[in-house]
Amino acid sequence: MNYEKTTYYVSVKHNLIQETPHESVEFVVRLSEDELTRLRDLLNDVAKSDKYAFRRTFVPYKSADHDDAAKQFDDRTIELYSFLYEHGDENSRKLINDMNIIDKMNDTGYDHPGYAGSPTNKPPEN
Repeated sequence: MNYEKTTYYVSVKHNLIQETPHESVEFVVRLSEDELTRLRDLLNDVAKSDKYAFRRTFVPYKSADHDDAAKQFDDRTIELYSFLYEHGDENSRKLINDMNIIDKMNDTGYDHPGYAGSPTNKPPEN
């Protein structure tokens, strides 16, 4: 196994991993070959779950919080951004913190007063 780390420039929006900086780059990470493979898998998983969630949006009378496609997309996205945070440079970590994406996606909003006693929504997961 090769544990030597290489700097990569990542665009989640464009599903790109490059070895040279580019204007579409959002994150800078240092990865071994195994970690690079993991990042590629995570990006592909997010893209697949995004397509699945998009197809599910056209199902009538299906609440988003009763749809596994939305949960799958959220889970994959959190996993991707957590990975980028763990391996990212200082600017990448700051951007992820500023986006508040990990905390925001983990917050279901079920504690919001509008959810109290609603029969059409799932209860909070513990």
